[in-house]
Amino acid sequence: MSEEIVEGAPQTARYATGALFGVSAVTVWATWIAVTRLGVTTTLSVYDLTMLRFGAAGVLLFPVVLRKGLALERLGPLRLFILVCSAGAPYVLVAASGLERAPVAHAGALLPGSMPLFVALLSWLLTKERFASGRLVGYALIAIGGATIAGPGAFSMGETQIGHILLLSAAFTWAGYAIVLRASGLDSLHAAALVSTGSLILYGPVYFAFHGLHGMDAPLRDIVIQTLFQGVMVSIVALFLFGKGIEILGASAGAAFSALVPPMAALIAIPILGEIPSLVEQIALLCVSIGVYLASGGKTPSLRILRRG
Repeated sequence: MSEEIVEGAPQTARYATGALFGVSAVTVWATWIAVTRLGVTTTLSVYDLTMLRFGAAGVLLFPVVLRKGLALERLGPLRLFILVCSAGAPYVLVAASGLERAPVAHAGALLPGSMPLFVALLSWLLTKERFASGRLVGYALIAIGGATIAGPGAFSMGETQIGHILLLSAAFTWAGYAIVLRASGLDSLHAAALVSTGSLILYGPVYFAFHGLHGMDAPLRDIVIQTLFQGVMVSIVALFLFGKGIEILGASAGAAFSALVPPMAALIAIPILGEIPSLVEQIALLCVSIGVYLASGGKTPSLRILRRG
C-alpha cells in the first residue's frame, strides 16, 4: 500500500521521501563513528564493543538465516567466509581500534570516505572495470582529502598515524564485502544476517574464552546504549533505511547520500566528544565528501545549464 502511494506521488515528493530515508541512514552511520569512539575511549574495550554489536545483531537476525539459508549456492564456502570477515567482527575490531586512536573527523574521511576508492581499486584489479570521468574525479578528490588528513606527520608512526593505518585497513577490508555482495546478488538484509550471525558464531566463543564477562564491568547504561545502537540501529535499522532510499531513488542516487557521512560525523562529534575539526580538516572533509558523491554516481550540473546561468 505504501509503495503504491510513493509511486503515485509527484516526482518532488518521491525524491523527498527517498532523501528522508537516505539521510536518516547516513545519520545513524555518522553517529556510529562518534558513539564507537566514545565507547572505546571510556568504559568499553574494542573487544567488548564488538561482542555487544554482534551478540545483539546475531540473535536478532538469526531467524533471517534460518528462513533464507547460508546462500552457499551463490557464495560457496570461501566467499561466505570473506563476506562474514570483511564486514563482521574482524572489520569492526580493526575499525574500532582505529577510532580508539584517531579523531572522528579523521575517521569520517578515512573510513567511509575511502571505501568507494578501495571498492573501485578492487573492481579494477579483479574485473578490469572501467569508470566514467566523473567517478575518476571523485576518486582523486577522496585520495587528496585522505592525504590532507594524514598530513606531514603521516610517517611519524604516532598513535594517530597508527589509527589512520587501521582505519584505512578497515575500509579496504569492507571493500571485499562490497565486491562479494555485488557479485552474489544477495539482498542486503540476508547479507547482514549472514555477517552478524556468522560473527557471533565465530567471535563469541573466542571473546568469552579470553575475556569472560569483562564487558559487564562497564556501567549498565553504557552497555545498553552501545548494544542498542551497535546491534539494532547500525546493523538493522540503518540498513533498512538505506535500502528503502535506494529502492525509491535508484542505486546511484541513493548511494550518493553516503557523501554526507564524513562531515556529519565530524559535526556530531562536537557535542558528544568535544572534537572540533581544524580548518584544514574541514577542507579535507569537504573534498572527501564531494569525492564520495561523485564516486557514487552523483549528478553534476551540465555545461548547458551552467552557460544559461
